[in-house]
Amino acid sequence: MGDEVKSRYGGHILGLSLTLVIAWMGWGCAPSDPASSRGPQADAGQPVIGVSLLNLSSEFIVMIDRAMREAAEELGVRLIVNDAQRSAERQIQQAESFVAQGVDAIILNPCEVEASSPAVDRARAAGIPVVNVNSETRSTPTAFVGSRDEESGQLAMEYIAQRLGGEGGLVMIQGYMGQAAQIKREAGAREVLNQHPGLRLLADQTAEWDRAQAMSLMENWLQSHGREIQAVFAQNDEMAMGALLAIERAGLKDQIVVVGVDAIADGLQAVQAGRLDATVFQDAAGQGRTAVQTAVRILRGETVDEQVFIPFQLVTQDNVEQFLP
Repeated sequence: MGDEVKSRYGGHILGLSLTLVIAWMGWGCAPSDPASSRGPQADAGQPVIGVSLLNLSSEFIVMIDRAMREAAEELGVRLIVNDAQRSAERQIQQAESFVAQGVDAIILNPCEVEASSPAVDRARAAGIPVVNVNSETRSTPTAFVGSRDEESGQLAMEYIAQRLGGEGGLVMIQGYMGQAAQIKREAGAREVLNQHPGLRLLADQTAEWDRAQAMSLMENWLQSHGREIQAVFAQNDEMAMGALLAIERAGLKDQIVVVGVDAIADGLQAVQAGRLDATVFQDAAGQGRTAVQTAVRILRGETVDEQVFIPFQLVTQDNVEQFLP
């Protein structure tokens, strides 16, 4: 892509010895799958990549994890997969443990832009390359694989503007505050809002990417704003589904447009059924697979792009069939 910054990483030496795990270091660092952890059974000379994921209770993150495991098996590398459970502090502890174990590379799915940055700093200070996947940090990793989150906010809000004819009241359900996706999806959505003075943002608040929190928040908004609400932009599908359930229970679905992001299975099925108006497809499998491929290329001393962006796509009932599994 024309705006991607190119960089060469030919100086990484594959001479790191693979030490055995004597004790698991750091609280909250147990691998999500014992079979994926490094141990005496690891093949001699097999590259080992430590992975710290935002939250494995999220369907989207599970999709990234599954794609990374498949790519690792194909490429002959071993993964140590940890769940940070939305805690930047836990994520830093996991990165420190990876450094202590002498892994060859780290893939980080950051919890927060600022608070997860020390995980990148400590790994790179130890000479270990870091690939950020899906979300960003203030500290610069060796490479980033993901999508332009501003684009998803723009696509969602442009769809809402079109459906409402450029006029009406709406609410926005934010993701986990301080995470790159939340910051940039909001920025993209507000950019479009500024182009349509007839659109009124009645309220915005975080539901932390969570379906149950979004349902409760939407119930409160329906009580306080009532029929002023004509559309909902939820920054992910989990929250969109929660908001949708609250709206359906209130008998208002025919009056409110609901749009999410990620195109998870529930979201796609709801779009197909005509319940969810639209979602924005984010390629979780592509991100996970490319992150592992990028890490392996770095370890081989090959040229990689500093940033790899995978485009978003708007999904409606007109084209949902091509995105269904």
